Amino acid sequence: MNMMEKVSETAAGTRKNTEHQPIPFTVIASLLWIVFVIGIALLADQIAPYRYTALDLPNRLASPFHPQHLLGTDELGRDILSRLIVSVRISVLVALAATLISACFGTTMGFAAAHFRGRVEQFILMLADFQAAMPFLILSLSVLAFFGNALPLFIGLMGLYGWERYARIARGLAIAASAQGYAGAARQLGASPMQVYLRHILPNISSTLIVSMTLTFPEIILMESSLSFLGLGVQPPMTSLGNMLGYGREYMTRAPWIMFAPAALIVTTTLSISLLGDWLRDRLDKGLQ
Repeated sequence: MNMMEKVSETAAGTRKNTEHQPIPFTVIASLLWIVFVIGIALLADQIAPYRYTALDLPNRLASPFHPQHLLGTDELGRDILSRLIVSVRISVLVALAATLISACFGTTMGFAAAHFRGRVEQFILMLADFQAAMPFLILSLSVLAFFGNALPLFIGLMGLYGWERYARIARGLAIAASAQGYAGAARQLGASPMQVYLRHILPNISSTLIVSMTLTFPEIILMESSLSFLGLGVQPPMTSLGNMLGYGREYMTRAPWIMFAPAALIVTTTLSISLLGDWLRDRLDKGLQ
């Protein structure tokens, strides 16, 4: 057996071992936690022990493990557990909708840049550079302070976060795919440009875009929490994780559990999604194997 055959067998064995590696425990735990959080978000109305706006003034600032309130109450006697459950639903809704908007808008802009090239490509890349250079938190504060903070506007604004990443990824991969044979063959068979991008190019780059979404999703959760903490995000009577943090900061020394519960949930959820995204990147990116 010559040297080239040995190298080929070694490479094949390495790929086989990589494909059959067991899923790490941290990834399994992260996936279970994400499923748990999504389940809470879907069943929030059914599993919340109280209405999240219900007041219990005699038991205000009750500590955790209270007979009637497992996680205690806030400054108005509202049940922390009930508010936490509803806050999960609002935060997940905002983050999921914003991530989908960002991915769709960025991918569309990337495909447009790859298809038209020339001035259109330069203009889109200029917008992407401007988006990357502008601190998004400052931009969000300006927009929300001027136009108000209705929930649809807030979700749409969060949907602009990170779109330039998808645009650059989609543009680069679309240009590379267009240079390959399958895209040219589809054009010669009479496929329209939209059919080529949606039916042939998009499925081949979807894994990279999905990994990018798993990395953007926790960032949007943190951004929503930051804006809600500053009072420019989700507004009362609705509640979110950042909203709970914002109200609890005034009672940090007297009732730290008001802030601890949403803070712990934010950290655990973002960490779980990030770990899952890193694992997906390692599994789906052929260049890393």
